[in-house]
Amino acid sequence: MPNTNQSGRSGENGDQAETVLELPTEAPDVRAAAWPGELSRRLRILAPMKAFGTMFFMVLFFMAYLQLLHDPVFAVTTMPLTPVDHWIGFEPGTLMFYLSLWVYVSLPPALLPDRRILIGYGLAITALCAVGLLVFLFFPTAVPTPNIDWARYPDFHLLKGVDGAGNACPSLHVATAAFSGIWLSRLFRDMRCPGAFQIVNTLWCLAIIYSTMATKQHVFLDVVAGALLGIIVALLSLAWLRPTENTASANPPPSRRGQ
Repeated sequence: MPNTNQSGRSGENGDQAETVLELPTEAPDVRAAAWPGELSRRLRILAPMKAFGTMFFMVLFFMAYLQLLHDPVFAVTTMPLTPVDHWIGFEPGTLMFYLSLWVYVSLPPALLPDRRILIGYGLAITALCAVGLLVFLFFPTAVPTPNIDWARYPDFHLLKGVDGAGNACPSLHVATAAFSGIWLSRLFRDMRCPGAFQIVNTLWCLAIIYSTMATKQHVFLDVVAGALLGIIVALLSLAWLRPTENTASANPPPSRRGQ
């Protein structure tokens, strides 16, 4: 019960009683301190479906991607260089960020709260990749051959042997990183994760995007096109699926006692 403090004031027309209510301070949101439990709960939800679905999707994607890469249907256009491409030199140490994309893109589906959003997310990322693959089919592009002696960098042998210079614009590496980064930001916010999660997410996403140019896998125009594709599809899918509203309805805040 709120405390009541009454003070009497006297005026010309008699005494008047003024009641001052000291309202209780609003209790902190219990969910704000429960993010580890929510994180763990989401990782357990539909875990086999998420794991096998992600792997199956990646296999299908690479089958289509490599087919278009090695057997383009139309003439391949070489992407032009910009001042940004000349400014960013070859940095072999960024290869680990480039390869980390496959871990990064697996995080959002692993943290989705239910089947509806998981299926919707799968449709959204499929649409994103389909747009990129259609562009590769009808307007194939490739990056210019850099003046680099790849024999001096054995760590790049596997990458260059699998993922050549084609399928350049838009960069699906950048598109899927931007898409995943926006979704992760929303999911971390919904789970009330500490701000450090958002910082790491942002830095990781930017490192992946930067690595596409620093490894000379893409040029700046590829990156711009890929980023626009990823951002647009991510925002549209979030507006469509509304994961925040779904989570709130599935996990209503605890009722307060004494009301």
